Amino acid sequence: MHSLKTLTFTLLSCLFFVIANAQETTTEEEDKLSLTEGTIDNQFEYVIQKSYNYQEYKNVKKTWLYQLKAHTLDSLKAIQHNLTRSQNTVDSLAQEITTLKTNLSQTKSTLADTNEEKDNMALFGLQMSKSNYNVLLWSIIGALFALLLLFIYKYRNSNSVTKLAQKSLVETEEEFEEHRRTALEREQKVRRQLQDEINKQKSIK
Repeated sequence: MHSLKTLTFTLLSCLFFVIANAQETTTEEEDKLSLTEGTIDNQFEYVIQKSYNYQEYKNVKKTWLYQLKAHTLDSLKAIQHNLTRSQNTVDSLAQEITTLKTNLSQTKSTLADTNEEKDNMALFGLQMSKSNYNVLLWSIIGALFALLLLFIYKYRNSNSVTKLAQKSLVETEEEFEEHRRTALEREQKVRRQLQDEINKQKSIK
């Protein structure tokens, strides 16, 4: 029982300490707010907390609003100034990059001319670089290989078409033969029926 009271007392003491510490922290944070120092956000917070409440509204001193307006405009001017400086820096860097790109392009052009003079070779009386020569050579080989594949495809396709046509012809001949046989059987059946009818008429007479 004694230990239970001790535990309860300890828990209540800790709770009071936490609440007191939280209130002290909140008070310190409020004390740090100022209309003349700190960030614009802190100054707005100061005005909100120090203004008088009226129903759903806040009564704010005009002097606070003017002062807050002035600080806000000063901050915006500082930001604009920083943006202008940053834009000038960006423009300067962009100009340097453009110059470097121009120099790089000229260097590449000079290097290309040097390599062209060094690696040129004649083909059918035309001067061309080794890379172009290799491209042309492999293009011709590729074209010939493509023609070979096309020829093989056409041959196989033609062979397949021929086999298909032969198969269709055989099937058509078989169908025709079946049709002819069926027609012949039908004709014979009709003749027998006709002959039976003739015989029947003769027997009646």
